[in-house]
Amino acid sequence: MPYLYRAPGPQEHLAPRDARSTHSSGQSFEQLRQECLQKGLLFEDPDFPANSSSLFYSERPQIPFVWKRPGFWQHSEWLDVVVDDRLPTFRDRLVFLHSADHSEFWSALLEKAYAKLNGSYEALKGGSTIEAMEDFTGGVAETFATKEAPENFYEILEKALKRGSLVGCSIDIRNSAESEARTPFGLIKGHAYTVTGIDQVDFRGQKTELIRVRNPWGQVEWNGSWSDSSSEWRAVGPAEQQRLCHTALDDGEFWMAFSDFKAHFDKVEICNLTPDALEEDTLHKWEVTVHQGSWVRGSTAGGCRNFLDTFWTNPQIKLSLTEKDNGQEECTLLVALMQKDRRKLKRFGANVLTIGYAIYQCPGKEEHLNKDFFRYHASQARSKTFINLREVSDRFKLPPGDYILIPSTFEPHQEADFCLRIFSEKKAITRDLDGHVDIDLPEPPKPTPPGQETEEERQFRALFESIAGEDMEVTAEELEYVLNAVLQKKKDIRFQKLSLISCKNIISLMDTSGNGKLEFDEFKVFWDKLKMWTNLFIQFDADKSGTMSSYELRAALRAAGFQLSSHLLQLIVLRYADEELQLSFDDFLNCLVRLENASRVFQALSTKDEEFIHLNINEFINLTMNI
Repeated sequence: MPYLYRAPGPQEHLAPRDARSTHSSGQSFEQLRQECLQKGLLFEDPDFPANSSSLFYSERPQIPFVWKRPGFWQHSEWLDVVVDDRLPTFRDRLVFLHSADHSEFWSALLEKAYAKLNGSYEALKGGSTIEAMEDFTGGVAETFATKEAPENFYEILEKALKRGSLVGCSIDIRNSAESEARTPFGLIKGHAYTVTGIDQVDFRGQKTELIRVRNPWGQVEWNGSWSDSSSEWRAVGPAEQQRLCHTALDDGEFWMAFSDFKAHFDKVEICNLTPDALEEDTLHKWEVTVHQGSWVRGSTAGGCRNFLDTFWTNPQIKLSLTEKDNGQEECTLLVALMQKDRRKLKRFGANVLTIGYAIYQCPGKEEHLNKDFFRYHASQARSKTFINLREVSDRFKLPPGDYILIPSTFEPHQEADFCLRIFSEKKAITRDLDGHVDIDLPEPPKPTPPGQETEEERQFRALFESIAGEDMEVTAEELEYVLNAVLQKKKDIRFQKLSLISCKNIISLMDTSGNGKLEFDEFKVFWDKLKMWTNLFIQFDADKSGTMSSYELRAALRAAGFQLSSHLLQLIVLRYADEELQLSFDDFLNCLVRLENASRVFQALSTKDEEFIHLNINEFINLTMNI
């Protein structure tokens, strides 16, 4: 289940100075620091104690750790992570990350903060370089296989470096024996290189594309064309060499032809930085839009397009691209979908889910698209694959227009919180199609005068008189008896039993006189509603099992006049659906009565009480469904 409810829709992009405190006390780093200074005590962190629970979640330590004192962005928001300075050691040496200088501790403290954020040191095991780059910069990553890179790959790298992006590259290894092996051209396999520049040079009358790469070792360099001492540099004038910062030093940094780069390196990773992480004088910056959301079993965890019956229930985000790229006919965007907190949840048995997304042309409606739309329309773009990584990101070029973006897990019914980030060259406008609440209930028909009643209406009046008795009013107990007797005879719905409380709720909904009973006209209006709701239930009982799937509930409620947000649907499913995510008719009836009661109360109060001006229908129904 989701662990932290956030309002759906686009979120404000926050800077590091707006970091949200993660400490259980609610205090910021400065507040905790001042408290320790006033008390004259060294800080000890109760949230991440110096014991085995902060080291491992699946096993006990194999050696006795001693914690000694030496003498952060996640999910699209900056977090202020407070740690004390006690570090795990063995035989007076740091156990995990440490510097060559034994009196330098900043890296170990940074690692501790990262471990606290993810629940333990063990939770940091595995992963990729790009994941850490994202968490320490707030950027969004994309990976390119150089042999399959797009035609404009040089232009992509050029723009990335101008935007201040972090760019890394590496050579794949086929087995562990190849790790750190040196090629005949001086490159190291399985090694993380950094791309530090890209440019063009005039060489023998032609423009030659070059790229500058750095080995973090500070030595061991490329020895092919355009390497530090290669003959190609003799054809380049001193001024041009100075512009390119070319030196013949064994400092780990070297130029190479872009064609050689693509031939020798296998993978390039780009961490595109958000505007708040860049220097003010950066030439180009991305426009960034962020959405926080959840996949919840039974309401919004619909799985991929393979599962048509539930796919349409996934969160839907409208994306409007209004401006073309400079000098282009299309709009460039980078879409990154991240599942949240999977490392932290490892200790509870949670694994990384298989995730992806699809982008559809918007049909022009400002509402959640239904199953039939996806039955007859193909996606315009989608993630390359559904894969079990923390984040899936891809770059697209789309014509200006309106689109619907649908993030999902591969399998339905799988739960997780997610963060969806859209990086675009020009400003993109997004809107959550699942956050809107609208109630459109038909007005009850006016009663027919007794002298103008049809034969059917006269028969119905006779039925009412037999139920109501001499007082000509139906009590909750009488309503309970007649409804259970009638509904239990219907063979096409699964019905258990309406309780007396449910019948009192029905009377509360229909009773206009306030006497706690139903008169004939009130009873007739309810009976017409009951027939409509019964027909809706049968219509949306897709497999004719006598029950309704919780995934069909959104469409059924809309047909009844209720367009609800995803969060309200989640509450309803939790309250009324069974373990198999099915609703019987009595559950469906109780749900509709409660919703209609809430909407009528809200309407009455909002016209009389000025305090309700600041409370919208979504918030009010949310409150009443939680009571």
